[in-house]
Amino acid sequence: MRHARSVFSTVAALFVSTVFMTAALPVESAEAAPPKARQVKQQVRIQEGVKSGELTKKEAARLQAQQARIQAKKVKAKSDGVVTPAEKRRIERSQDRASRTIYRKKHNGKVPAAPPAPQAP
Repeated sequence: MRHARSVFSTVAALFVSTVFMTAALPVESAEAAPPKARQVKQQVRIQEGVKSGELTKKEAARLQAQQARIQAKKVKAKSDGVVTPAEKRRIERSQDRASRTIYRKKHNGKVPAAPPAPQAP
C-alpha cells in the first residue's frame, strides 16, 4: 500500500508539472500576431514621418514599397500553409532592415520641398 501511494504521488506530481509546463509554451497563433503588429507600427512610423516633415514623399514612397515587399514575402511564405523557421527568420530580418531604413530616412535631415509661395496680385 505504501508503494502505491508513492507511485500515485509521483504520477500526480508529473501530471501537475506537465500541465504547468504546457501552459507556459507559446501558442502558434500568438506567435503569428507580433509580425503583423510590427508591420503596422512601421506603417504608422512612416505616416508620422510624412506628417511631421521628417520624410519626403519620395522617401515615404520607397519605404511603403519596402513594406509591400515584406508583405509579399509573408504571403508567399504562408502560401503552402506552413511558415518554416527559415522563412520566419528571413521575414524578421527584412523587418529589421526596414526599421533601420525608416529611422535613417527620418533622421537624414532632408525636408520636403516647400509648396510654392502664393504670388501677390
